[in-house]
Amino acid sequence: MPEESTAPHMEDRTMQFGLMYEIQVPEPHYDGIEQERYKQVMAQVELADEVGFAYFWTVEHHFLREFSHCSAPEVLYGAISQRTKRIRIGHAVALLPGQYNHPVRVAERAAVLDIVSDGRMDLGTGRSTTLIEMDGFQVDPEETRAQWEEAIAMIPRMWTQDPFSHEGRFYQIPPRSVIPKPVQKPHPPLWVACSQPDSFRAAGEMGLGALCFNLGGHAQMVERVGMYREGIKHARPVGSFVNNQIAALCVTHCAETDEEAQEFAGPEGVWFVNMAEQLYAPWQGRKVPDSYKFSVSAVQQERAGKTLQDHMQSGAFAMGNPDTVIKVLKKYQEAGIDQILCFMQMGNLAHARIMDSIKLFGRYVIPYFK
Repeated sequence: MPEESTAPHMEDRTMQFGLMYEIQVPEPHYDGIEQERYKQVMAQVELADEVGFAYFWTVEHHFLREFSHCSAPEVLYGAISQRTKRIRIGHAVALLPGQYNHPVRVAERAAVLDIVSDGRMDLGTGRSTTLIEMDGFQVDPEETRAQWEEAIAMIPRMWTQDPFSHEGRFYQIPPRSVIPKPVQKPHPPLWVACSQPDSFRAAGEMGLGALCFNLGGHAQMVERVGMYREGIKHARPVGSFVNNQIAALCVTHCAETDEEAQEFAGPEGVWFVNMAEQLYAPWQGRKVPDSYKFSVSAVQQERAGKTLQDHMQSGAFAMGNPDTVIKVLKKYQEAGIDQILCFMQMGNLAHARIMDSIKLFGRYVIPYFK
């Protein structure tokens, strides 16, 4: 039988909190803005480490001007690893179609990060969803699922077998030592990006943690959590253990008052959501492969034309004083979520406000769920 991860069982598990980043740089751009933004992100994560956040996550995105200037996250993770002590550092996610990243390179970079962070790396993977990115790297949308499936089965074997070899559809690797090996034994926790309900069951069956980036609110999560836990019961993990965890995205801002939080963060959160919807516009007029139909239509339905109040009502946004934020996040806990991916660096929200939000969250919200 596969062993389960060292994460505690559901009944005694406390909900954890991570900071989730796209690294947004809206117009107007000026000389030095990207450097300034990266320095702000590093300062925010240092503070998050001090106040008790358990995880720091970023995307890997390419060409998504304004929306995400985070195209080489593994370089940023190296810097973060030397500025923090406890916070775990997670890919959300490393893109596994080979035109973006050869799986050997993903395994090597993750192992080095695990070494320099003293065993604090988590590897989330995915297959990419925007044509802006796929077309730019000549990725065939019809093949991304098969490429991901082959690569995710290879990576944990590279960490645990020496020599490693592989004969598959996309990759043929003769016996080789993939070095170095990670610090965490048997290997770092593995996660996958999930959007459609079926992918939650599949993630569970593969023993992978589920990273949910939908913004459908807490009610939507109940069914997905159920499907995931059902999949976990029949898990045949691709790695050496089952990582039984679900993390869900929530656009989050904590301020002294509800009014202040919604006045300043509300429009920036709506900007983020509307920008995300625009990224899927290139699919119009193109044949959408079956494996992408759900995520493309979900983004358009979940986000199209919704107001701040719509997002507040569903729980997609948690914006307010600490008590208000706690009320929203409790509903995610009741739905069975293990970790909230707090999306705080949205649009052009001022760095000082994000720092204040992290401080308040650490002082009041995190202790509430301990």
